[in-house]
Amino acid sequence: MAKRIETMEKNRAALIAAARKAFAEKGFAAASMDELTAAAGLTRGALYHNFGDKRGLLAAVVGQIDTEMASRAKEIGARQATGWDALLAEAEAYIEMALNPEVRRIVLLDGPAVLGDPAQWPSQDSCLQVTLKAVKQLIAEGVMKPVDPEAAARLLSGVALNAALWIAASEDPATVLPRAVDTFRHLASGLLAENG
Repeated sequence: MAKRIETMEKNRAALIAAARKAFAEKGFAAASMDELTAAAGLTRGALYHNFGDKRGLLAAVVGQIDTEMASRAKEIGARQATGWDALLAEAEAYIEMALNPEVRRIVLLDGPAVLGDPAQWPSQDSCLQVTLKAVKQLIAEGVMKPVDPEAAARLLSGVALNAALWIAASEDPATVLPRAVDTFRHLASGLLAENG
């Protein structure tokens, strides 16, 4: 039984790795299931068994990349001197990741087109919960105004996500990025308490 589970996990990881490469290089629509399963050394049956279909495989790839993005943002936030600076740094890091070609194509362009509203993805909900925890702490410390914490967390997360989507869809992402980050900072600063 343990060997079977280990084989399933290896197959799953191989399919995700092959799909991640194919989706990044060709995009979801152009990536062939036969080519990516062959690259993983597996069959279509393994893909169907593990993910249901190509869409399910994309969801797994998006989840993996989104988790990596959250981890990178958290690392950047952890280097900041204050909780407020950490909150901003994490959101800005997420926005800046829209310049990464893999993130741009898979998570921000193909993901929403195939999987629907990113705000409904499980990985985005995890990010929202982290933001909510930070917002509650900042309100308790008097750094942020005593607003509804869930509303503030959802709006901050939504602004960061939509900024990243805008950058990804732009014809000139590098030009849009500083505009998006600057405006995000101005919007977020409206939540600061006067003494914060």
